[in-house]
Amino acid sequence: MKSPLPSLGNAIQRALQLDLFGDFLLSERLRSPTPAATPVLTPQPGKPAVQAPVPSPTLPVTDTVTAPRAGDLRRLLLQGTWLTYQLQRSKRRSIGFLINEDGLRVTAPRWVTLADIEKAIHEKQAWILRKLAERRELTARRLRPAMEWRDGARLPYLGNEITLRIAPGAANAAHFCHEANELMISLPHEASEQQLKDRVQAWLQQEARREFNQRLPVFAEKLNVRYHSMTLSAATTRWGSCTSQGKIRLNWRLIHFSPQIIDYVVAHELAHLREMNHSPRFWATVQSVFPDFETARHQLRQHVSADLPEF
Repeated sequence: MKSPLPSLGNAIQRALQLDLFGDFLLSERLRSPTPAATPVLTPQPGKPAVQAPVPSPTLPVTDTVTAPRAGDLRRLLLQGTWLTYQLQRSKRRSIGFLINEDGLRVTAPRWVTLADIEKAIHEKQAWILRKLAERRELTARRLRPAMEWRDGARLPYLGNEITLRIAPGAANAAHFCHEANELMISLPHEASEQQLKDRVQAWLQQEARREFNQRLPVFAEKLNVRYHSMTLSAATTRWGSCTSQGKIRLNWRLIHFSPQIIDYVVAHELAHLREMNHSPRFWATVQSVFPDFETARHQLRQHVSADLPEF
């Protein structure tokens, strides 16, 4: 049996602006232990994240094979890999899949047979295994050491990395060398690490304002809308917002990401001046000026807080 999943249209109709960062900027202590139904820029409701597969000896793919039950934990062979999952019986009417920090949890009615449950898992195995790999990658990125603020450090900028160079100087100054792909920061010899962070952040915000102001008129013309103003945001829960008066707010942290992602967020916000919702008509409006918006939205979802330097 397949689990009925809520449609994307029903989920996005409940939101009016760009959506929560989810795992991106929220601290570990604020993250929910299990995924909940969230707006557009976070994983879609009913589609759980998945934990990495359990390593095991390579085995040939055969018919459904399960290990002896240990409590409510079971194992199932998928494409030569043993998948451990938690089976929970409930009063719900259909089979549901949920991924939390403990792994895959399958919830099924008491009357559904184990064979039907495993058949449902096999039918979704391509999606499950793909999400397993994504989960493993995200976990590894979260465990990476934090950036060290020193000469030679690497900074994410417009989807690539630039090298931070620190030079002693009497006055605070910043200069980006495109040929060497280096950001030169001049600071007094006695400057603190926080002063360095502040100077780099000021430069990134300056670049963000420049990039946003270049892209907004382009997409506004394509959509045949007029916006009132654009201001930078440092919000920890939104990439951007748009009011019915045409006031646009864009998170300066977008400067870390590729121009494609920036264009998606800009098009997304301006599209609200045509449709102040997330209905199918809204997404059709976004697609009319940014056909590959789903790819950019997916890329944005994959980023986690470990991808960005801490200021």
